[in-house]
Amino acid sequence: MRTPHRALASVLLTTFVCLSGAARADLDLPRPSPGAKVTQTIGLTDVTVDYSCPGVKNRKIWDGLVPYGKLWRTGANGTTKVTFSKDVTFAGKPVPAGTYALFTIPAKGAWTVILNKNINQAGTGQEYKAELDEVRVQVTPKAAPFRERLAFSFSDMTDDKATLDLEWEKLRLSIPIGVATGAQALANISSTLDNTWRAYANAARYLLETKKDTDAALKDVDQSLALHEDWFNVWIKAQVLAAKGDTKGALALAEKADAMGDKAGPGYFFAADVKKAVADWKKKVK
Repeated sequence: MRTPHRALASVLLTTFVCLSGAARADLDLPRPSPGAKVTQTIGLTDVTVDYSCPGVKNRKIWDGLVPYGKLWRTGANGTTKVTFSKDVTFAGKPVPAGTYALFTIPAKGAWTVILNKNINQAGTGQEYKAELDEVRVQVTPKAAPFRERLAFSFSDMTDDKATLDLEWEKLRLSIPIGVATGAQALANISSTLDNTWRAYANAARYLLETKKDTDAALKDVDQSLALHEDWFNVWIKAQVLAAKGDTKGALALAEKADAMGDKAGPGYFFAADVKKAVADWKKKVK
């Protein structure tokens, strides 16, 4: 028969064992290869690398832990992913915007660097399909100061280019990335101006059609025309002038809008209204 002290000790021991198991399950310790993410804006393009950082840990890395001539996931724990927010060139080759799995084939000389379209793969096993490679490029690594953990960073940045650097142990692999910032900026300017002139034109049209304020409508349509002249805003100004009693001025602009609209083709969706106004206003001017 157990004494009360022995019974209590048994209960406490059982409780400790159970709690120890729970504690082990919830124990938060550093990962052997912690996750990392680096993002760099190059001009108007964001480039992000999402990866894990294995350590050297006194091991031989090149042609040791990482064999030469074999596909490497270029990190640890899973596939390293590279995301481009806009189209880029990757070591001189065009790559569409999107997210890619980054693989390399290390070698004593030039490495093969691969962007693969399948980002849902754990590593370099049977999930990898060469036919899904977006690009393969050749890049020669250089010697670098010792780095314990693998890391990606960016260097040599301008508005039009940057270099993506992979560093680990005593090696640096530098991959040039080019972006079309100039063309993208011009497209943004054009798009913004296009939307702006339309916004002013639509504001003038609204004020005109609701008979709220023809003076404000005239101001808005003149702002629109200062940004870009189109049959649409020329026609709106013609209507504004007609509403203000300037039929002669309205006729001249309606005739101009009609000529511009005829050249515009299928986009001339108020053709019947403009032509009718021209005919009507000609009778009044005479």
